[in-house]
Amino acid sequence: MILRFYKYQGTGNDFVLLDQREGIFELSQDQIAYICNRRFGIGADGLMYLRKHETYDFEMIYFNSDGRESSMCGNGGRAIARFAEDLKIAENNLTFQATDGPHEAWLKTDIIELKMSDVSNICLKQNDYILDTGSPHYIIFSTNIQEMDLNKIAHDIRYSKTYMPDGINVNLVEELSEGKLSIRTYERGVEAETLSCGTGVTAAALSYSLKKSWFKKVDIETKGGLLSVKFNRKEHGFNDIRLNGPASFVFKGEIQI
Repeated sequence: MILRFYKYQGTGNDFVLLDQREGIFELSQDQIAYICNRRFGIGADGLMYLRKHETYDFEMIYFNSDGRESSMCGNGGRAIARFAEDLKIAENNLTFQATDGPHEAWLKTDIIELKMSDVSNICLKQNDYILDTGSPHYIIFSTNIQEMDLNKIAHDIRYSKTYMPDGINVNLVEELSEGKLSIRTYERGVEAETLSCGTGVTAAALSYSLKKSWFKKVDIETKGGLLSVKFNRKEHGFNDIRLNGPASFVFKGEIQI
């Protein structure tokens, strides 16, 4: 089978996108892993189907690079919104269904603003934060995070009995100045550090707001670029959470499967 694909990226978090509005094929886990392989396939952190939906503009189905269907991806959500715009499905703003519920996106020239799901259940473990922003995240605040062994730290947490069998994403977060953070994220399913993670950035921003008590907007530097998160605090969590950042088309092509 010859498969037509589109490649998009959001702050270095890269994805293979497939127009599945006609629903004419289903890829196996091994096929998706092959496509995402950076040596033998196209290469990507994940793969997404864009499918028709009766209520919303489309449905987003997300797979990690290991080929397994996964939870919400924030940068993926922004990338697929740009893809939908390029396919002339919608302009300026759109809605779509994802595994964690409906989302709305506003498309600007360079920036896509994505509304994330509300967050209410946040656990504090000593000085670390555990929360789900569409995907589960473990947040560690520290200093000199660029010098830390993220793979070792993340592996011990991600594969611990507490978070198995599904695992958890692990983030190292450092305050650069008031309202500005730096982050490194180890993503389950990729099983490596990625250049950026939208749900991880969102989790870091909300955790920082709890830590600092008053912030409602946080800028976060990832290895792939700058993202920002705006939100409203309520008594038992956060709502109206908006993830802002760039997402763009890279290239398109065909691959034999």
